[in-house]
Amino acid sequence: MNLSKFDLILKNGICMISDTKGQVKAIPTQIGIRNGKIAAIQDSVPGDSSVPVLDCEGLHILPGIIDTQVHFREPGLTHKEDLETGTRAALLGGVTSIFEMPNTNPSTTTKESLFNKILAAEGRAHVNFGFYAGASGDNMDHLRDLERTPGCPGIKVFMGSSTGSLLVEEDSLLEQILLNTQKRLVVHCEDESILRERKHIALESQDVHDHPLWRNVESALRATQRLLKLARRTGRQVHVLHVSTEEEMDFLKDQKDCATVEVLPQHLTLYAPDCYDRLGTYAQQNPPIREIHHLRRLWTAIQDGTVDILGSDHAPHTREEKNRTYPQSPSGVPGVQTMLPIMLDHVNKENLSLERLIQLLCDNPRRIFGIRDKGRIALGADADLTIVDLKKERVIENKWIASRCGWTPFDGMKVKGWMRFTLLHGKVAMAEDEIITPSEGKALSFADIHHNYI
Repeated sequence: MNLSKFDLILKNGICMISDTKGQVKAIPTQIGIRNGKIAAIQDSVPGDSSVPVLDCEGLHILPGIIDTQVHFREPGLTHKEDLETGTRAALLGGVTSIFEMPNTNPSTTTKESLFNKILAAEGRAHVNFGFYAGASGDNMDHLRDLERTPGCPGIKVFMGSSTGSLLVEEDSLLEQILLNTQKRLVVHCEDESILRERKHIALESQDVHDHPLWRNVESALRATQRLLKLARRTGRQVHVLHVSTEEEMDFLKDQKDCATVEVLPQHLTLYAPDCYDRLGTYAQQNPPIREIHHLRRLWTAIQDGTVDILGSDHAPHTREEKNRTYPQSPSGVPGVQTMLPIMLDHVNKENLSLERLIQLLCDNPRRIFGIRDKGRIALGADADLTIVDLKKERVIENKWIASRCGWTPFDGMKVKGWMRFTLLHGKVAMAEDEIITPSEGKALSFADIHHNYI
């Protein structure tokens, strides 16, 4: 092998490299890239003068960030977002791969709708993509075939309010979904009966401060407990999305043999009532942002290993929609572009280590969902890389947001830690807040079955 023939060499950076057990180490080394793959990791990568070199002095080279929960609204709701604008925001935020949710219009519940999304992303998406299929009472017999469709990470279930036919509130139906799938089931846990019983609170007060009172702790905890009871009965693995409560974490810490856990930067950074005082309905999301004691318990779960994944739950709405009187205002906030800088700021505040952040955003998503060739810096892996400056300070501003909605709940927040370059398939796709190589995203490849990764 002629080691001098590379397409790109990264030198002088600190590489975040995972071992086979998922332990991450910061190693000063150089990386040689050939044909979109990592072809060399060593102290000195030889190259002649014709080989481009990216000097990463003072920078950390991370595996490409994976956001396993976004809502890009295409088809049907493209006035809020589409696959081009959503993936543009992702790339600018240092994210190289996304999993998109099925609650579009129409919902992604058939092979045809799944293929249509993949076709719509090809040649338009700026990052790599996977599309969840949604479970409903109408597609039970087709779930196993759906989850094996190329580009599909698995099946998503909404136990609480959702669009169209995607609501699954009966245990009998949820059990059938578990029995009819093989990959790790991904679940939004809010108890629909409790939400219905308590909705009068929001309707009567018309005050967004009551959002966590309406969608209370019990609604989240009861749904999570119901899910885990059924997962154990059926011998299945589940992934619990956007856990927001102290009580759920106390329960889930003893369920790690069959449940993986996601949290959001919003629930780790914002808290009630402050966020509603400042942002009003622009802080409204499901499950709600809650009081500060819940935030502190989520951080404990980050530290003790209960939490496996960070996702953004990017869910944009227009300002006109958000300005409606609560609860007619829709729930959801954008987040794919701000997830990494928010979390790098937490690294600088010593809330977590960079090594742990890489587990949550790269290595664990790769292993939990069986993503092939992504999420790690290793010989032969795809050269999807996110290069950050931990010392760079910036203020997050609405004008920087590429999402079609054009706003962020973190507008005006000063952060320390910023994305300098994003590489996709070995090419510099984003440099210094500018997209250099657009529309290079490809469908992700997944293992057929998600084994217990612990």
